[in-house]
Amino acid sequence: MDIVFIEDLRIETVIGIYDWERRIHQVVALDIEMRFDNTRPAATDRIEDTLDYKAVSKRLIAFVESSEFQLVETLAERCATIILDEFEVSHVRLRLAKPGAVRGSRSVGVQIERQRGGLQPAIQERQ
Repeated sequence: MDIVFIEDLRIETVIGIYDWERRIHQVVALDIEMRFDNTRPAATDRIEDTLDYKAVSKRLIAFVESSEFQLVETLAERCATIILDEFEVSHVRLRLAKPGAVRGSRSVGVQIERQRGGLQPAIQERQ
């Protein structure tokens, strides 16, 4: 299966657990890999047949900008759910970073993988 990706999508939002974080906007950065069969759009050369990464980006920007989650884990999960539910994607790998959140590091965050129908099989087996 092919991969359509969005790299370093930076969005301002309210995110964090501390009182001061609830009063400001911070930047989060998303790296997204989505499994999608590109054979049809390659054959037709029509945007209607693709996984439109601009549409995915616009949807996530609107969602993240209006959100006010405490945890990056929650925000990452909701973004992955949007991609799986609203676009023709069978699997998504999403990395959500919070630049500058920890002194001495470039960024911190989470990386998750989800597929239609729930958690990855390897994760389900460990539970």
